[in-house]
Amino acid sequence: MRSDTAGQGGGGEVRCVEIVFPDHCNHLGSLFGGQALAWMDKAAFLAASRFAGRTVVTARSDRIDFRAAVKLGDIVELRANVVGVGRSSMTVRVSLLREPTPGAERQLATSGEFVMVAVDEHGRAVPVGRALTSTTD
Repeated sequence: MRSDTAGQGGGGEVRCVEIVFPDHCNHLGSLFGGQALAWMDKAAFLAASRFAGRTVVTARSDRIDFRAAVKLGDIVELRANVVGVGRSSMTVRVSLLREPTPGAERQLATSGEFVMVAVDEHGRAVPVGRALTSTTD
């Protein structure tokens, strides 16, 4: 998985790219839902850990919507954004977009939210220590 932090200063947005290989698919040639969730969780982890500047763990996933099938050979782009910050938790919104052929228009295939918790070296919750900043144009 390749990932890039979009924006400046680790602002809580990450983009990752994957390709769907046969071992990611079910008997219909579509991406397993569990594989999609694993990629989404990884993107949420990257966004939250970069935002917090420390290790995070997944506390919860909320409302995962599967909108379109992702097929064998599709390029998948995951976009993860920190959209909320609590004392030790962060809410990360993740979109999984499919690109059927290189350069084709991307289509939203799956979306959901993950709650990630900042932890210390003993796995105990610790303050994120950073608030979301909003910019207005």
